[in-house]
Amino acid sequence: MTDLYAVIGNPVAQSKSPRIHAEFARQLAQDLRYEAILAPREGFAAAVAAFRAKSGRGLNVTVPFKLEAFELATERTERAEQAGAVNTLKFDGAAALGDNTDGAGLVGDIEGRLHFAIRGKRVLLMGAGGAARGVVLPLLRAMPESLALANRTVAKAVALEHRFAPFGPVDGGDYARLAGRRFDLVINATSASLTGAVPELPSGVLAPGSLAYDMVYGSELTSFLRYANEHGAARVADGLGMLLAQAAESFWLWRGLRPDTGPVLELLRTTPG
Repeated sequence: MTDLYAVIGNPVAQSKSPRIHAEFARQLAQDLRYEAILAPREGFAAAVAAFRAKSGRGLNVTVPFKLEAFELATERTERAEQAGAVNTLKFDGAAALGDNTDGAGLVGDIEGRLHFAIRGKRVLLMGAGGAARGVVLPLLRAMPESLALANRTVAKAVALEHRFAPFGPVDGGDYARLAGRRFDLVINATSASLTGAVPELPSGVLAPGSLAYDMVYGSELTSFLRYANEHGAARVADGLGMLLAQAAESFWLWRGLRPDTGPVLELLRTTPG
């Protein structure tokens, strides 16, 4: 019988996940069907229950349900526990395993596809919301020399510092304190690019040979990546590769097989519809 998977969210029509997982299944000759579920904002648990009643095997969870998915999971991976949010659910009988693949997707894209080693590098992560929180632990596990967290609301960056300090060299604060520091990898986990804005970076933070990475993606360079190109970044990359890498991590969790994201990335770039 064909195994059933889906992405669940509200909104969800814009999701690339059905196309991505269809390509993964084709690539690895897997008999599965992948759908998109628009769940009512007050009806996440009921929508998940209905999916499980159809023998659904796993879900990708997008906004605004990642916190509810965390609560629904009967067990969680360490990275889900530390992120405080779940974006992937795997069902096995009554059990629901919750995982967060965002950080693994980010690190996998940077180190695997872009061949940029994080070990020993000075890393700056901008933002302190859910997108940032989900990637701090995997970044620290990649063994950077340091990980600086910057956010407009300083208390949020400091709270992340305190949460993740046991796992590695992390410090949090405002953007002004970055003056005079240089970073080899600068990651934008804020929503600024969605409105054409750029975080309030002091000049000179992009070191020679640096990589600037924006979790937002689109057909054109984001406002942050344009800024980075103009202020010394050697390379820039948007978040489409991260999207694919975190989807591949979900596929691995569900199927025990790891897709090659390269051909799918090329397909999405050339035929984005």
